[in-house]
Amino acid sequence: MKLIILGPPGAGKGTQAEKIVEKYNVVHISTGDIFRANLKGNTPLGIKAKEYMDKGLLVPDDLTVEMVKDRLAQDDVKANGYMLDGFPRTLAQAGALDQMLSEQSDKLDCALAITVDYKLLTERIVGRRLCKCGASYHVSFNPPAKEGICDKCGAELYQRDDDKEETVVTRLEEYDEKTLPLINYYKDKGILREVNGQKDIAEVTADIYAVLDDYR
Repeated sequence: MKLIILGPPGAGKGTQAEKIVEKYNVVHISTGDIFRANLKGNTPLGIKAKEYMDKGLLVPDDLTVEMVKDRLAQDDVKANGYMLDGFPRTLAQAGALDQMLSEQSDKLDCALAITVDYKLLTERIVGRRLCKCGASYHVSFNPPAKEGICDKCGAELYQRDDDKEETVVTRLEEYDEKTLPLINYYKDKGILREVNGQKDIAEVTADIYAVLDDYR
C-alpha cells in the first residue's frame, strides 16, 4: 500500500497515522523525520539542507524531493509500502513526486484526506493545554479537575505558542494557499478518498480502515 495523508493542522493526522501504521504495517515517512535523519547522519543531502537552514532559508523543493526519493528506495519501504505525511505540501512537490514514481514505474494508491471545519479546528487547537510531565488537556473537551493545574503532577499547565489563535489562523491560511489545492489535484487523478475528521477518534479510525481495506 502506498498512500499520502492530508489534512489541516489539528485534524488528527498524527493520531490516525499511528493507527494506520499499527494496522497495515506501512512505513510512516514524515519530512521532519527525513530531515532529522539526514542531519544526524551528516549525509550529503543533510549537509546541503543544513546550509539553507543555517541561513534561515527554506530547504528547496528539489532537495526535499531527493531526500524523499532516497527514503523510498530503502528496504523497509520496498517490503511494506509507505504512508507519506507532510509531503507533498504543494502542487510543485506533488508533480515532482509523480515524476519520481513514474520513473520507477510506480504510483500512489490513495490520497487520504481528513476533513474538519476550520472553526472547530481552531477551537480544538487553541483550547489545548500541556504539562511538563507529558499530560495533555483541553479547556472544553478534556479539562483538568482544577483549572490550569495538571491532575497527575500538580504542575501548572501551559499553552504552546503554535496553539495560540493568531498562530493557528496563520497556519490555516498557509494550508489553504499551499496544500489545499492538492485535494483537487488528487481528486482529478481519481485517487482521493475523504474522511470526516469531526467524529470521535475511534469513528474516524474505523472510517479510515474502511477506505484503506480496499488497497490491502
